[in-house]
Amino acid sequence: MNGGAFSQLIPYMQEDFRLTVIDLPGFGENSHIVPEPFSLAAIAELIAPRLPKNAVVIGWSLGGLVAQYLALHHANTVAGLITIASSPKFEQTLGWPGIDAQLLVQFQQQLAQDYRKTIERFLAIQAMGSATARQDIKAIREAIHAYPEPAPKALAEGLKLLSSEDLRQDIGRIKQPTLRLYGRLDSLVPPSSIDQICKLHPQADSVVLPHASHAPFISHPQQTSDIIGHFVMTQFT
Repeated sequence: MNGGAFSQLIPYMQEDFRLTVIDLPGFGENSHIVPEPFSLAAIAELIAPRLPKNAVVIGWSLGGLVAQYLALHHANTVAGLITIASSPKFEQTLGWPGIDAQLLVQFQQQLAQDYRKTIERFLAIQAMGSATARQDIKAIREAIHAYPEPAPKALAEGLKLLSSEDLRQDIGRIKQPTLRLYGRLDSLVPPSSIDQICKLHPQADSVVLPHASHAPFISHPQQTSDIIGHFVMTQFT
């Protein structure tokens, strides 16, 4: 998606923090910028110069992979790391819970056929659990579609990153204060993976929202903002 996905969360945070919303290459306002190869390293090289100094980087889902890579390889810029519904490895493998490989293939087919309809279905699932789900979906859908549509190659290559990237052996080297935020109802980053991620990165704080799915900042923006705010204030003041 693009920065419009955070339209419900931003109002809860903008009075206390300076927020910089970055569209990944190939998406939103950066839909015309598609690095070749489309890799975590190439994406991070494009994003790192745009980060404010001593930034606390927040990454959701695929963005969380990018955020973890930035923390590892651009430590002079990244002061803190927050991942939301993210993992060092998304695809399910033997002994590692994650997304079934066939489901990723289906995502790719659906996005190629009808990007807007696929996003709307996805938003409907993620907003479940919110008392204002219908209004939330409408507001976020409008915010997302106000941006340029993503480059088709970025959609396909982004899903390939979810299939291929594996940072499990690296995240233990992340030195920055780290918060990992999860939704208990998330089927893409299942709760069964949380303990394993904690073992790989024991320095990180982990919080699980019991009634949230893959996008807690959509279904529970106030709670998400409070958790993020408490972490940042505790670590950096």
